[in-house]
Amino acid sequence: MPAANTSAALRPLRVLHLEDSELDHELAMAHLSRGGRAVQTLRVDTEREFREGLDQPWDIILSDYNLPGYSGLRALELVREQGVTLPFILVSGEIGEDVAVEAMRNGASDYLLKANLARLAPAVEHAIAAHEAQRARQAADRELAASRQRLSELAQHLQTSVEMERAAIAREIHDDVGGSLTALKFDLAWLARHPATPAELKPRFDSALETVSHALEASQRIMHNLRPAILEQGLVPALQWMASRFERRTGVTCQFRTSHDSPQLPAGVPLVAYRTAQEALTNVSKHAQATRVSIDLSLAQGVLSLEISDNGRGLSDADLAKARSFGIRGLHERASTVGGWVDLSSGRAGTTLILSIPLEPGGRPEAEADLDLEHDPSAWGAL
Repeated sequence: MPAANTSAALRPLRVLHLEDSELDHELAMAHLSRGGRAVQTLRVDTEREFREGLDQPWDIILSDYNLPGYSGLRALELVREQGVTLPFILVSGEIGEDVAVEAMRNGASDYLLKANLARLAPAVEHAIAAHEAQRARQAADRELAASRQRLSELAQHLQTSVEMERAAIAREIHDDVGGSLTALKFDLAWLARHPATPAELKPRFDSALETVSHALEASQRIMHNLRPAILEQGLVPALQWMASRFERRTGVTCQFRTSHDSPQLPAGVPLVAYRTAQEALTNVSKHAQATRVSIDLSLAQGVLSLEISDNGRGLSDADLAKARSFGIRGLHERASTVGGWVDLSSGRAGTTLILSIPLEPGGRPEAEADLDLEHDPSAWGAL
């Protein structure tokens, strides 16, 4: 018997037996017991009793073919009508080939002659194993379909997010950089058209310098949103800066701790970790109502772990199960780009998010690092 059924073999075999002969029932159960498993059984011989018996949990249904006023095929039809998914074996004194084919076509797992009950125990085990394998395949198919649906929704959401980011960047460039350059152009045009004394020129030069400074600040802000320049100094300084900035901006105490001051990380990993922390802190400021946040970065046994925890109101099961929870889904997808994963737990004591990323020994070749920098799926920031 397969190893997967070992635990099932330790408990009794639960059998619903549709049989009008007490002697035939006892003989069938004796053959089943010889297979090495204890048997718990209920014998029924009418349609009413059979209907009532279907409400109980069983491992398998055995059915005689010919019963007074009833038949095994009708019993099989009733099982399918009620949506009961159990292996079903016909056991009869005589059964024609046409009947056997019809029974198998209608969903029967097997059929046996009462004269050959020595095959009953292995047939039952085989039917149960096949039924469990079918259920596992159906569950896997459902999960695959759900995963494809989630992936499709996420892809649509990402495309929408990219377009929104592009529109936001275009507005910032137009309003800040474009506006500043236009003002500078007017100042330079005035200087070109009007000969003036140094006293008259100074206000114009001061205005032009202020405009240039504003344009530079706007450019730096836009570049930081696209890819934080502080990451060039390393992940630890970037997270320290993020924690202190978050504390100043929100008034929420934010503590950063690390076991390594300068971890050597493969390309792509620092940005994923940074964006994950950024998304987590954004969610804390919006929803958590927390008064304390901690960020812990550690590297142990070749796995980088980033833990962000707060003492806020926590997330409910409904929040975690939202079908269109793209923020949480985006965290999982972003982590998967570097072979990592995200664990999220929440309760009355607050919420904890842990990003785990296995690191390859010695990092990756420079060619791969350059490629990752050119194509970074996380470059558009928090979702």
